[in-house]
Amino acid sequence: MGWIGEIIHSFKSIQIRQAFSQAINLGMIVTSALIMWKILMCVTGSESPVVVVLSESMEPAFKRGDILFLHMNKDPIRTGEIVVFNVEGHEIPIVHRVIEVHEREDTSDADILTKGDNNDLDDRAGFLYAYEQHWLKPQHIMGRAIGFLPYVGWVTIIMTEKPLIKYILIGALGLLVITSKD
Repeated sequence: MGWIGEIIHSFKSIQIRQAFSQAINLGMIVTSALIMWKILMCVTGSESPVVVVLSESMEPAFKRGDILFLHMNKDPIRTGEIVVFNVEGHEIPIVHRVIEVHEREDTSDADILTKGDNNDLDDRAGFLYAYEQHWLKPQHIMGRAIGFLPYVGWVTIIMTEKPLIKYILIGALGLLVITSKD
């Protein structure tokens, strides 16, 4: 049984090395994605350079499931621009059009009012802003829309709304990584 034991030991050693190699490959993929995201953040000047439109509030300009590419710079926000912003009480960023801007001459501060193209009321009248907030400030703006890909964001929407599909997909990808020979 000596030579059989050596073969089994050799086989186990190969499997351990292969599993270790696959774990390193998976780590490299995740690390590469994070590095690419950080580079995009630096290049675009936006904390979130890519967002998914989650509602119909911006139709017909953007539909639910469209992916928006954002850019942020020091230029003042202008009426007509489509911006993505955060407000207190909402976890998810909001994509709406700027309909009014009041700039102060003595500072770089401005009051900004937004509205979804498909909404009847502006965001202040529609109670979208935080309690007793009447205007957005430039610091609420995460970025300005500079381009989009239609429908690609549906993958994100489906995985958010149907967590079972997300777990099945993650499990399948994990299984693929574990069972791959290369």
